[in-house]
Amino acid sequence: MPLDYVMTYWFDHDIRFDLLTRYLKPYCSGEKIIEVMEPVEDTKGNNGEPGKLVVTNLRLIWQSKKFPKINLSIGFNPITSITVKIATSKLRGLTESLHILARTKNSRYEFIFTNLVQEHNRLFALVIGVHRAYAQSRLYREIKMRSATVVCNKKLQMLQQEEIVEQINGVWNLSSDQGNLGSFFITNVRVVWYAASNELFNASIPFLQISEIKIRDSKFGKALVIETAETGGSYVLGFRIDPKEKLYGVHKTLLSIHETFNQYPVFGVDFNPDTIEQETELEKQHRFSTAIADEVDEIEDNPEMASDAFAAYFADGVGDGGETREIVYSPELGLAVEKPKDGFTLQSLWEVIPST
Repeated sequence: MPLDYVMTYWFDHDIRFDLLTRYLKPYCSGEKIIEVMEPVEDTKGNNGEPGKLVVTNLRLIWQSKKFPKINLSIGFNPITSITVKIATSKLRGLTESLHILARTKNSRYEFIFTNLVQEHNRLFALVIGVHRAYAQSRLYREIKMRSATVVCNKKLQMLQQEEIVEQINGVWNLSSDQGNLGSFFITNVRVVWYAASNELFNASIPFLQISEIKIRDSKFGKALVIETAETGGSYVLGFRIDPKEKLYGVHKTLLSIHETFNQYPVFGVDFNPDTIEQETELEKQHRFSTAIADEVDEIEDNPEMASDAFAAYFADGVGDGGETREIVYSPELGLAVEKPKDGFTLQSLWEVIPST
């Protein structure tokens, strides 16, 4: 795999719609399918349409069973919230659904998935568990500077799937005019440098975010230069290692590990679906009633947005030009209220709240 592989790294960072089939398969050797669930309804954008939901260690993929060209790829990185709420499914009626909020640079989205087989209740715990594992493993994928969780007492704080390949002392960081003396940890997933005088002055650079490793002339002489991709902040980091033979040896080691990593990337998302326990019927009924009491979330596909896959998933009232619903007078309440969505009345919304 070419060294510019990182430049095409999008599958856990993006939200994409109606992809070609080849992009719905594991994108590289590091993406693993954790579970395939069906039938699952995309209640927000394709209400009434059963499909399959594929959960990988990096994203959620939903694909319509009847129209395979209709599909979603939701990376775990943009997801800001995963909860269980009540939604109205055309196939199951008022039911518990998985409610996902996500944010990209310019927009916020919401996605709602409903498991159409009532006996299968793994959907909620599975997706929440995988997303939690993803969030807890960011050091495999993201650059960290001046972090207290990288080095402690001159020892690398090891990640679960990490192995130290080499430790190198006498490495100068050339980020300032005088340079800072420190040490390298080279592992199978990242390069870590920390200052000898202050280990909180450090940098953790995953191979996933490295676009180029080379030796270049600098005002300090020959220097090892690590360039990161745009997704990694487009940093250019320089290091001096003496003598030159040692410098070239480190350069060769890094190139070899980087090439191997690009072929077999490690994303660090460690989740075992077998650890999910099935809920008892009593627990399920309690969660269902609690979800109703917390919030009633009636969601239907907006026919005016049907021609735009992006717009169908916009979160209400969010985004440039987003409008709130019309204010109308409610004779039942004697108050001014937001006009209910099409197909709903205040009476129907009120009736789903359990009486006390």
